[in-house]
Amino acid sequence: MFINNFDPVAIQIFSLEIRWYSLAYITGILLGWFLGKRFFISDPKFKDKFDDFITYIILGIIVGGRLGYVFFYNFNYYSNNIIDILKIWQGGMSFHGGLIGVIIASILFSKKNNQDAFIYLDIVSIVAPIGIFFGRIANFINAELYGIETNLPWAVKFIRVDDLYRHPSQLYEAFFEGIILFLILLYFKNKGLMKIPGLISGLFLIFYSVFRFTVEFFRAPDQQIGYLFFELTMGQIISSVFLLIGIYITFRKYETTRS
Repeated sequence: MFINNFDPVAIQIFSLEIRWYSLAYITGILLGWFLGKRFFISDPKFKDKFDDFITYIILGIIVGGRLGYVFFYNFNYYSNNIIDILKIWQGGMSFHGGLIGVIIASILFSKKNNQDAFIYLDIVSIVAPIGIFFGRIANFINAELYGIETNLPWAVKFIRVDDLYRHPSQLYEAFFEGIILFLILLYFKNKGLMKIPGLISGLFLIFYSVFRFTVEFFRAPDQQIGYLFFELTMGQIISSVFLLIGIYITFRKYETTRS
């Protein structure tokens, strides 16, 4: 069993604090930007636009992630404290909200440039697990999104939470939603599926949703929400919706190639 007593602040210069979570976002975006442009774009007209596209993606992640947390996870609080929505430095981001933001940003950018949004979304999908990995590691360091109680040998006591030994659910997510998902999508990319815009995006939604839904059984529910109907968490419910969307996109794109 292990003890988690990490400092969430990575660097402090006088009163300026740089937190691990911020570094995770920055690292994930920069690596995704580099790898996406270097290895996963072959068409020059998309490569030329990719730098401008990243600006849209960053805005989509931040705005979508914050509003997703507000509406999905803590609406009662923020409806009575509107100004606090802007205080993103206090924490509170939703992956699914960020995903919606990225989708909207990709559609807007593609329409502006008269291009297929799925080509951009496929690139984002294949590099997104890199950002997810760093984000979940940061969650672990921050002692947030921790797991339910367990006595397994690899259980972790989060000192800043309580004295219980818990599943390191953040590390489970980093492994499955980060490393394994990246390898799966890389496999399908090498099989030529990026030649069919939308297939990689659909597969990303399917596998991410399955992994997230499964790991949530080992993760403590959000305190302000708890378990919902059928003893499912909010994350599992939202993941179920995105799983259906992913299945629909995948089958539709696959059928299109056969017709």
